[in-house]
Amino acid sequence: MSLLNQLHVFSRVMRRTVFGNVKSFHQTAALCKVEDRKAMLASLPSKDEGTIGERSIDIDSMIDKKTSIFPDANTPTALFNGVPFNEIPICHIRVSPNNTIISITDAKGVPQFIRSCGIEGFKNTRKGTNIAAQATAISISTRAIERGYKTVRVTVRGLGPGRMSAIKGLEMAGLNIISITDTTPVSWNPPRPRKQRKL
Repeated sequence: MSLLNQLHVFSRVMRRTVFGNVKSFHQTAALCKVEDRKAMLASLPSKDEGTIGERSIDIDSMIDKKTSIFPDANTPTALFNGVPFNEIPICHIRVSPNNTIISITDAKGVPQFIRSCGIEGFKNTRKGTNIAAQATAISISTRAIERGYKTVRVTVRGLGPGRMSAIKGLEMAGLNIISITDTTPVSWNPPRPRKQRKL
């Protein structure tokens, strides 16, 4: 008999004498990790798709105070800082879970500046964060202010963590935002979604 077999037999005999005929319970480390991960994922709050940082605002109370928060027939000719609404430049914010692209166009739609989180120097998964979107918005708005833009209209398209923080970055840098439009495409008969990921 080899030494290894002798040690195995000896340990079984010792276990029976010390603990009786109790079977030892053993669990592998990999199985423990999977169960710990499942418990951790179950304890996390549900994932918020692109609305992180957005506050809920009671619109009814705002309507009582101000009557001009929604556009009407006179909005295109309304003056903001002496400029008609339809001649104010537009800031397009294109948000996805992985990146945020911000472009400023003139009133006709000709692009003047384009910046994205990748151009700003954020790489890989950091491009999809709200901090990256805010930094990109601050840099593009400082360039716009240097060019002489003071007031902009904002259109937001897509879902992702950079939605609100990009608007916040535009305001922090000193641009005056007069309107925010959400142009996210909504399909009324979408294709069948992908099957759920198995974690």
